[in-house]
Formats: sequence, C-alpha cells, structure tokens
Amino acid sequence: MSAPGQFLDEKKALACIHCGLCLSSCPTYLVNGNENDSPRGRIYLMRGMNSGRLPTSGAAVQHIDRCLGCRACEAACPSGVQYGALLEETREHIEKNYRRSPWQTFLRRIAIEQVFPFPWRLRLALLPARLIRRVALENEFPRFFRDLFKLLPDQVRHFPSPRFSPAAGEKRGRVAMVSGCVMSVLFSRTNASTIRLLNQTGLDVITPKKQVCCGALSAHNGRMDLARAAARKNIEAFEAEMLDAIVINAAGCGSTLKEYGQLLKDDPKYAVRAEHFSKRIVDLTELLARQPDLEINPKLAQYRTTYHDACHLAHAQRITIQPRDLVMRAAGRNYVELPESDVCCGSAGTYNITEPGMAEHLQDRKIQNILATGAEVVVTTNPGCILQIRAGLKRANADHVKVIHIADYLA
Repeated sequence: MSAPGQFLDEKKALACIHCGLCLSSCPTYLVNGNENDSPRGRIYLMRGMNSGRLPTSGAAVQHIDRCLGCRACEAACPSGVQYGALLEETREHIEKNYRRSPWQTFLRRIAIEQVFPFPWRLRLALLPARLIRRVALENEFPRFFRDLFKLLPDQVRHFPSPRFSPAAGEKRGRVAMVSGCVMSVLFSRTNASTIRLLNQTGLDVITPKKQVCCGALSAHNGRMDLARAAARKNIEAFEAEMLDAIVINAAGCGSTLKEYGQLLKDDPKYAVRAEHFSKRIVDLTELLARQPDLEINPKLAQYRTTYHDACHLAHAQRITIQPRDLVMRAAGRNYVELPESDVCCGSAGTYNITEPGMAEHLQDRKIQNILATGAEVVVTTNPGCILQIRAGLKRANADHVKVIHIADYLA
C-alpha cells in the first residue's frame, strides 16, 4: 500500500520485474525505441516520483503523458502488473501537483473535461466546426485545428435512443444500454443499430435517461474525483432496473464500467453496489457471440473485410475472439487478418488531441497495415478508433475504404 504522503501502491509497482516482455507490445516504444516511453521505464519514473527521488516536472511528466493507456503491456506481462491502475494513480498525482501550460490546461480542463462528457455541450461545440467544414474554410486554420476537423464524420444525424424498445418475437430477457457521451452525439445511429440487434435476439432494451458519462475520460486524464462521481450517478441510474445485463458498445467505456468496483473500493456506501454493477456489464460482442442463430446479411460476404482490435476491448477486457468471430461469420472467405491488429491507432480517448504528434505516427502505422490487407471494410468496436482511422484513410487518399462499428456492420 501507499505510505503517508505517497500516491502509488508500491506493492503493485514492485510486481514489475523489468523483464522487457512488454516492450514489443508498447506502441510508443515501437515508434521511438525510448526506454522512458516503455511500460517498465514509466514504472521506474512513477516510483521515482512516488519516493520523491524524481521531481514531478518536465521530462518525467512528458513520458507519462505520452503513454496511451492502451494497456497492451498488461496482456503481455507474465507478472500480472496492474499497469492501468498505476497509471491512473500517477496521473491523479500529476494533475494535483503539476502546473501545465495554458494550452494544455485549456485542452484538458475546458475542451475535454467540460465538453466531452456532456452530450448537449458537445453538440453545441460541434456546430461551428460543422459550419466551417460546410463552407470549406478548414485550410484557413492552423494544422492542429485542421486535423480536428478531419476527425469529424461527414454527416452527423441524431437518432435519440428510446426509453424502452421491446424484443422482437419471443422475449428472452431484459437489458439496459449505456448510450455514452460521444456515442450518443456522433454515433447515435450505432446506438440505434445496437438496440435493433438486441431486440432481434429477443431482448427488451431500456435506456435509462439519468445515466451520465461513464467517467473513462476523467479517469484516463487523472481526474479520479470526477470519475468516481460519474460512477456513483450511473450506479443509481441503473440499479433501480430489473436487468439481466447492462450492454455497452464502446470499448473504452466498457473497460471503465467493468472497473467501478476498483474505482469505488474505498467508498463504504458504494463499494458493494459498484461490484454488483460491474458484474452486470457486458460488451455487445460478448452477448451477440452467444447467439448462434443471429441473422447476418449474406451480402456482407462479398466485401474484403478486416478487423481492428480496440485497445480497451482487447487488452483491458481481454475480448478478442468474440468480435472477430462475428466479423468472420459475416465476411466468410473474404475476411483477412490485420497485421498488428491490436496495436493502438493513436486515438486513445482524447490522446490524439493532447498528444497529436505521437498519435499521428501511430495513425500512419495503422493505415499502412490496413492498406496492405487490400480490405474494403474495416470493422471495429470503439468510436475513437473509427474517427481516427477514417481521418487517416482520408489523409492517405484512401477514403474508399469504409470504417464501421460492428453494430452497424451486423445490423
């Protein structure tokens, strides 16, 4: 446990034996080969800050910031190091003790913290960006903003999720859907596809209106107080319902929702309730993969198709077989495996906003691998991945390759 005045669980940190087996799985280390940008290097920096041997400033913070939080190292680690928990503890310490530049403060405290978790604010913030794109003025802005404009979908249509949607045919159960912040604004069609698929498998679907942001963006950025507050609100919003499961269709959200028990373990009022909540969370692909009679459009088999593993589905939740099987069932012989499928695309929540340089390197690497497959369709399970890969394909003049969420693909 942490000693007084320390922020890190030293026992968790000491589980790392610095064997280096994680190096080949770390995206930032693959790009620059810098040991400080590897998992074991960052753990060394974390321990240095925790003991006071290393100041919480400058280069040390930069290396921690440069981590994508993709948790690929956890899947590769033979010692079971809980790197994600160590990273969140360290980032919480940094946010409390390190003074960032005015630009980074604006990005993190205003653009991300005060806009992204609130759907109505996000819709409002997108209005000027959509207008700028409509009148083709993107090139009049600095490159940072031009790259942000490229991330936006060409069309954003709003499909509000109904409070209740009944099962089609024989009822097999009752589930709730987490609608999400970015999902409900930029991917509301995907939410509609998710509900339709669940209804087709005989499930009543409810969408609690009092749910809020899952807290993932706050947790990834070291704002653990905000993440815990979001968790408490969601627990209250969902626990009043009689449910067989709570379904999530966004990988990044899912990993946080499944870790509410850890997030609120020290809260006497919510600890047990958080554990119960997390045990009911199921990714859409986990649920659909259990349905052998799932109806899939046979026309999908005519397109050469590949699958990109979203980091927080593959590494944090260890779900790789179910979505891949679903895509293979649909594409048949036209399925092709993607090289480095589980290497991060550079989106990583809001990483492509706060660390655009490294994000672009990883985006280019992902696009090269996609183009090497000759695929016409790329299927994935996370909104950030979809936006990042679409933007990369467009930049490579390869936007004829379609990137689609697995719910839209199957529905």
